[in-house]
Amino acid sequence: MMTAQAGPAPPAPWLSDALLAIRASEGDEDAFALLVRRHSRSLLLLATHILGNPQDAEEAVQDAFVSAWRRLPEFRHGAAFTTWIYRITVNRCLNARRRRRPPLPLDEVAEPAAHEARSSPSRTAEEDAALAALATALGGLKADQRVCWVLREVHGFSYTEIAHMTGASEEAVRGRLFRARRSLKEAMAPWR
Repeated sequence: MMTAQAGPAPPAPWLSDALLAIRASEGDEDAFALLVRRHSRSLLLLATHILGNPQDAEEAVQDAFVSAWRRLPEFRHGAAFTTWIYRITVNRCLNARRRRRPPLPLDEVAEPAAHEARSSPSRTAEEDAALAALATALGGLKADQRVCWVLREVHGFSYTEIAHMTGASEEAVRGRLFRARRSLKEAMAPWR
């Protein structure tokens, strides 16, 4: 009886990003596919918040993963894969924003929570108007401020992680966040 030669076993879903990145840099496509599945949803959310357009966001994330696959040999395995792939995605998003002029307003914000049955139509209209005002305010931020705000407030990254992702110093990140928060606070003052 003959047995077929099997290739390497596919990576287990419980493997760490670091180990998967090492395996992917050695040519393991299954390991990279698992990294893509693990991170694509959060990267797509990030890109949509930065670009304001789901189609542009999908393209930016796809470009980021293609770039990551090509650049895996350059990846320093001492760094976190998440930080590295977020930085690539942020750069793709910023490049996409620079290519299109004038900047488009942010049309979409994270999905609002489902309204309870007790919500009145006037309350729903007020919430929708507040979300539209926030989208407009976010769209009015400078790109670097918006990126820092989204990474901190939506994705919960630390100042150090944001600095690595954006290529800025921690002080610059803190300054961008301060200016973004101040602008948003002013824009949203009527909604308090």
